Amino acid sequence: MFIVDRSAALIRPKQPFLDWLLALPGNDIPLTLEDIRTDCTVILIPEAAEPEDGIAYIDDVAEKLFEMELSSWVGDEELWPKKRNLKLFWEWFDVEIHLGVMDSVDDGIHNTPSDHGYH
Repeated sequence: MFIVDRSAALIRPKQPFLDWLLALPGNDIPLTLEDIRTDCTVILIPEAAEPEDGIAYIDDVAEKLFEMELSSWVGDEELWPKKRNLKLFWEWFDVEIHLGVMDSVDDGIHNTPSDHGYH
């Protein structure tokens, strides 16, 4: 196992995100909060000494994260909330910061930019 010079953040949707999903036109999928919080996004962030450092980083990239989360559920940007800001991000998502990250795989990590331009 290898210690990685990164920390991790787990992004979990909250009830307002689910409310938005359920209100989308033509949505007939009966989702629950548990459904959308089960398999959540985990991102690597710069190594943080304290959880507050990780939260500060999330604040810096919240707009990109918000767009990434929205696009993972709905591709049509016209259906996304128009006024996305830091306050709304924190109302719609819980974030767990995990300071220590270890890599249990001997193979190197291959970085491939996402289709959203986030690296």
